[in-house]
Amino acid sequence: MSGESFLFTSESVNEGHPDKLCDQISDAVLDACLAQDPNSRVACETAAKGNLVMVFGEITTNANVNYEQVVRNAIRQVGYEDAINGIDWRTCEIVNKLDRQSPDIAQGVHIGRAEEDVGAGDQGIMFGYASNETPELMPLSHLLATKLGAKLTEVRKNGTLPWLRPDGKTQVTVEYRIAPGSTLPVPVRVDTVVISTQHAADVSNEVLRPALMEHVVRAVVPAQYLDANTKYYINPSGRFVVGGPTGDAGLTGRKIIVDSYGGWGAHGGGAFSGKDYTKVDRSGCYLARWIAKSLVNARLCDRCLVQLSYAIGIAEPTSIYVDTYGTGKVPNPTLYKIIRKNFDCRPGHIVRQLNLKLPRYQKTASYGHFGRTDEGFDWEVAKVLDLNVDA
Repeated sequence: MSGESFLFTSESVNEGHPDKLCDQISDAVLDACLAQDPNSRVACETAAKGNLVMVFGEITTNANVNYEQVVRNAIRQVGYEDAINGIDWRTCEIVNKLDRQSPDIAQGVHIGRAEEDVGAGDQGIMFGYASNETPELMPLSHLLATKLGAKLTEVRKNGTLPWLRPDGKTQVTVEYRIAPGSTLPVPVRVDTVVISTQHAADVSNEVLRPALMEHVVRAVVPAQYLDANTKYYINPSGRFVVGGPTGDAGLTGRKIIVDSYGGWGAHGGGAFSGKDYTKVDRSGCYLARWIAKSLVNARLCDRCLVQLSYAIGIAEPTSIYVDTYGTGKVPNPTLYKIIRKNFDCRPGHIVRQLNLKLPRYQKTASYGHFGRTDEGFDWEVAKVLDLNVDA
């Protein structure tokens, strides 16, 4: 295929990356609150360094939660069982600085309101993106980077490569081409694969690199995208033994591009983890993805970016924007009518449409919030659209 060619890179991180560990802890706290009180209002942040974890933020709930135990369980599930690998779930120090939600926010958002009229928990802009370049309607570069990270965890936990440790990062560069007369970038090959993974001290690169090529890279990247010119950098620094919160401090919300589309589309800047549905940083992004994916799935366009914006305490979005990058099959005014007919963008309706009161957020906090087929990712089930609108 002739035409313009360019390289685009996306990265991902493993569940044991210190920032991702914090995301999972924050969402574990959210899940614990929702499990007892579906109307919990949660904004939980987590910081980690060495053998210390601090949870802080605002929570208003009727749930009786042992926050320390929730934190330790989340660390244990990732696989941090020895401080030598970054942190020990049994012995780490837990600092709890969780307070109640500000009454000023509560009265402006949900106090005295019916659920369908609950206002947005903050102002902000949210984006959703979809592309028909993969069956998941996700950009290939980000999908592969995410799947490589998930495979690293899989082969660590199932014993295939028991010398792997929880921390790690992946990166994939894909060559895209745009045919003459088109605006749609099509992936044609993988140019570069980068994997940096924590490992046991007694494992050499002579053992590690071929094992990862066999059990991770070739198991994830379709052979059709690999060629003689594809470059592989596996633990390019040469050694990665010290990791987790010992190697680098962790903080909730620092991997928002990893969580979304790997640099494709756009991002409004708000993090997801640790937030209940009234925080439109999360629920608005889920809705925007649902809209974008549904439009592409209905073949109304090949690529789609949807922006929503909200004002604190106001239920209706202040704006809705759609960009099809020139791939739209119907005029943009028609797309807006289709969106308004098929999607209610008020937070109180988003929660019903996408079942956002269910405690299932911890699993969203690693390996992407989008492009997943796991149960509970309701925003990934494209909606069958009613296209009967006035032209």
